[in-house]
Amino acid sequence: MKGIILHGGNGTRLRPLTYTDVKQLLPIAGKPISEYALENLIEIGIKEVNIVIGSTGGEEVKKYYGNGEKWGINITYTCQEKPLGIAHAIGLIRNFAGNDNFVVFLGDNFVQNGISNLYSNFKSHNYEGMIALVKVKNPVQFGIAEVEGDRIVRLVEKPKEPKSNLAIAGVYFLTPKIFESIDKLKPSARDEYEITEAYQDMVDKGLKVGYSIISGWFKDTGTVDDFLDCNRLVLDRIAGNIHETEISGNITGRVFMSKDSYISDDSKILGPCFIGSGTTIENSYIGPFTSIGPNCKIKNAEIEDSIIMDGTEISLSRNLILRQSLIGSNVKIKTSESTSRAMKLVLGRDSRIEL
Repeated sequence: MKGIILHGGNGTRLRPLTYTDVKQLLPIAGKPISEYALENLIEIGIKEVNIVIGSTGGEEVKKYYGNGEKWGINITYTCQEKPLGIAHAIGLIRNFAGNDNFVVFLGDNFVQNGISNLYSNFKSHNYEGMIALVKVKNPVQFGIAEVEGDRIVRLVEKPKEPKSNLAIAGVYFLTPKIFESIDKLKPSARDEYEITEAYQDMVDKGLKVGYSIISGWFKDTGTVDDFLDCNRLVLDRIAGNIHETEISGNITGRVFMSKDSYISDDSKILGPCFIGSGTTIENSYIGPFTSIGPNCKIKNAEIEDSIIMDGTEISLSRNLILRQSLIGSNVKIKTSESTSRAMKLVLGRDSRIEL
């Protein structure tokens, strides 16, 4: 079994952050969202992973993941020059897959309980293709699978009158037989090669195509709100206090603090929170569901339910509440005495703002 992580796409719904950063490398609780996907692949015993990168940002991805030695696996890369769809990306890794079965994981998706149960289901049923599904309340907004028994019989993209509430999630288990179906595809109305059409072709040919319903929650982090929601859910899983450094400030609740971080005596941290290495927090309140990256400087601030990325400095002349904010790397925020009490910000890398 081999693993594929799709790391392309433009991330337009996460702009301005994705003007300068690869969306799958944006951090959730201290590490890139796609690293959780990689860990899920490793948990089911995969040793060979190919990351499909886009025409921009690929060097950042390679710099972070390298050859996979850090995780005890082998990582290689394939470039999808244009965003022509999931099926097109899968077609590019044909040589990497060879004669092996493989699992494709969208790099900006998060599965709470991992994919071990999905993998077991794929193996035990000897499926020639399997899709992870998740139950949703609003199926008209998703690609939907219609099922009979343990088989998929039809896939419908955003149906007006859905016959199922089972939405297609971003995890696909496949055998090399998928490539025959991909070769037959033509671009869709949005000029992409659709993976749903490739699966449907397998179904129509009578191949054994099944499904597995994801247990726990599943998150596609394609928007700012979804990204922040995923951060909340991940932080909520932190078990107990994990302090790698001596604590000075007032710490309550479940907090992960990396080594070399510093909390002043006049600061208060209310978990669940993540605080990265080398970060200093002075005369500030850090509230629940906040992730602060490494080497940040926070002073005279109140921050809740937010993600602050590495190297950012927030220095306020008076208390300002940042809520539900997504702040990129190396941002500097200063305020004046007339700044309003609370605000929501989404700022990209290297921004400078005075309020």
